[in-house]
Amino acid sequence: MEKNTRIKKLKLTPSQIIVLGFASVILIGAILLSLPIASVSGKSIGFINALFTSTSAVCVTGLVVVDTATYWTTFGKTIILLLIQVGGLGFMTMATFFALIIRRKITFRERLVIQEALNQFSTSGVVRLTQYVLMTTVIIEGIGAFFLSFRFIPRYGIGKGIGMSIFHAISAFCNAGFDIMGNFSSLTSFVDDGLINLTICGLIVFGGLGFAVIVEVLQKRKFSKYSLHTKLVLYITGILIVVGFFSVFLLEYNNEATLGGLNFKGKILGALFHGITPRTAGFNTLPTDQLSMATIFITMVLMFIGGSSVSTAGGVKTTTVGVIVWTIICIIKGKEDTEVFKRRIARDIVNRSLSIIGISMALIICVTMILSITDNNHSFIEIFFEVTSAFGTVGLSLGITPTLSTMGKILVIFTMFAGRVGPFTIALALARMQQKNKRLIKYPEEKVIVG
Repeated sequence: MEKNTRIKKLKLTPSQIIVLGFASVILIGAILLSLPIASVSGKSIGFINALFTSTSAVCVTGLVVVDTATYWTTFGKTIILLLIQVGGLGFMTMATFFALIIRRKITFRERLVIQEALNQFSTSGVVRLTQYVLMTTVIIEGIGAFFLSFRFIPRYGIGKGIGMSIFHAISAFCNAGFDIMGNFSSLTSFVDDGLINLTICGLIVFGGLGFAVIVEVLQKRKFSKYSLHTKLVLYITGILIVVGFFSVFLLEYNNEATLGGLNFKGKILGALFHGITPRTAGFNTLPTDQLSMATIFITMVLMFIGGSSVSTAGGVKTTTVGVIVWTIICIIKGKEDTEVFKRRIARDIVNRSLSIIGISMALIICVTMILSITDNNHSFIEIFFEVTSAFGTVGLSLGITPTLSTMGKILVIFTMFAGRVGPFTIALALARMQQKNKRLIKYPEEKVIVG
């Protein structure tokens, strides 16, 4: 009896399994990347730098301490690409994929974990949704690689061109931001190339919408029939893209270091790309360190918001911010409930959204403050930008990543990990706490002066 009781106590919750699963994949990736065979020099990069790179790949961030194209061998780049794919889809999705291949039955407990990994309301249809996720991913990444090959094959040859097309298609759809262009240049040499810009932007947007949204859009194909979640995601994503584009276009129009030296087509493409990439993608066609302070601030806001739930993107998520914004609007209008598209949002979801944003902001503030002490050779805005980028799993940087101290790298590793699994698991934990802490007896109500 005692043994059985201990086993029951040792059983992990689905959210704990997800966190430990991500941590395990990161650790395995770090060990493989620290092998001498992974680097061109034949020397180990060191465990901390390998752990940083592995965390950045699994958490689909894109912050790097070495140049991905020139430092890593084909083996190292392949490991990074696999880590990006596993991190983007989620390790439970990949585990389900292999289980389906070998025709192993998915147990109810495994379905519970998949349910939480995909943020679904029930276990019904989660395996089918996983199949849709895998199929959709392969199709979208394949289409992206096909279009990218029209530019990369003529420039790099058939073999390398196909490899680069596949790498950047997966990296873009998974919102990872890793590139193999060389010299930390990202996609700056393609700033006025319409095909590259629109393909990468398309992959980023689709990856950031969320798999549930993509499946629903493909199945229903009519806005009025979409669920409230899908409507919110599409609406807010559209607003953020438009706001991001016009902000960058107007603020950088005369900046000779960014848009100022480009023709009108280049200005449009450059502004559009930079308006979309902070939504946790991490690629850049404009030199980030040359942006005006106002554009850097707008970029940080977009990085904090990120993409949508159950997607490859990070951040606090579009729906979380949307719920808060609509709640404020409804309060101003004198309404008791949060109403969106003729639907009422439950109070517990509003409370959860407030908690996610509050905890996320607290994390960014704390890590920024500590980094300001451990890495005081960098300016405050550089550190603040780096931490926000790490939390939002974006990958944009003002150029300080390779020069961070060991403690600084450890802090950024923690922030990337928290940004990838934190808001999601926090939401689930709050949901459980609310169910457990429901009381039959309520304390007397009393007014507090606020504002």
